[in-house]
Amino acid sequence: MSEQEQNRPAPFTGDVHFDCAGDPIGGYLAVAAGDAPAPGLVLIPDVRGIYEHFRDVARRFAECGFTTLALDLYAREGAPDLPDLEAAMRWMAALPDERVLGDIAAAVDFLADHDSVRGRHVGITGFCMGGQYTLMAACSVPRLAAAVSWYGMLRYADTPAHKPQSPLDMAPRLGCPWLGMFGENDPLIPNDDVAELRSLLQSAGRDFEIVQYPDAGHAFFNDSRPEMYRPEAARDAWPRAVGFLRERLAD
Repeated sequence: MSEQEQNRPAPFTGDVHFDCAGDPIGGYLAVAAGDAPAPGLVLIPDVRGIYEHFRDVARRFAECGFTTLALDLYAREGAPDLPDLEAAMRWMAALPDERVLGDIAAAVDFLADHDSVRGRHVGITGFCMGGQYTLMAACSVPRLAAAVSWYGMLRYADTPAHKPQSPLDMAPRLGCPWLGMFGENDPLIPNDDVAELRSLLQSAGRDFEIVQYPDAGHAFFNDSRPEMYRPEAARDAWPRAVGFLRERLAD
């Protein structure tokens, strides 16, 4: 290692703050190493928000060359207390989609204008609820060049005013290349929903890939949850996602 490399400051990791329509929001930023700007990546965590697993995932993406912002969707009210799946489902059903997608758009703008990214493409990735919003953002948020969803839910049971369109409703408007990865044994995402999504995207002529893992269920990549983690699926999915993003976010 040269003296210049030894003296180079370590890439930044830590909390950042920015505005969305006058509201202070933010997240956890992991900057890719190197002197030149890197592609940007907005990371949407699962329903529990930012916890150590997603800080670690952000750092992993940064190590692969993407300046990564794990977006805090709960910056206004704080992370929810979710003791069980029923509470998590109620919380997700109450989240206003317009606000979430607005926060994602603000995060994309923040990253695109950040010195570590400026002039490079910005993508998005997300897990569980974050995977759902990743697909919805890819259908509605400007400036996104690629998207990767990990086991994102696809269908709403109801479409009230604060959730007027499900991901399946929005899918034909997909605006950037998208990769979706699902477990075939996922009780939250029926295989029929994945098949319908595939058909909708094919009919609309969109640029997409869908991968289903036969021995995996929900949250198969989350190595902080041993009961859900499936190493074989995770080992395939990670380089697949990184390769997809590198190809689609390249200048």
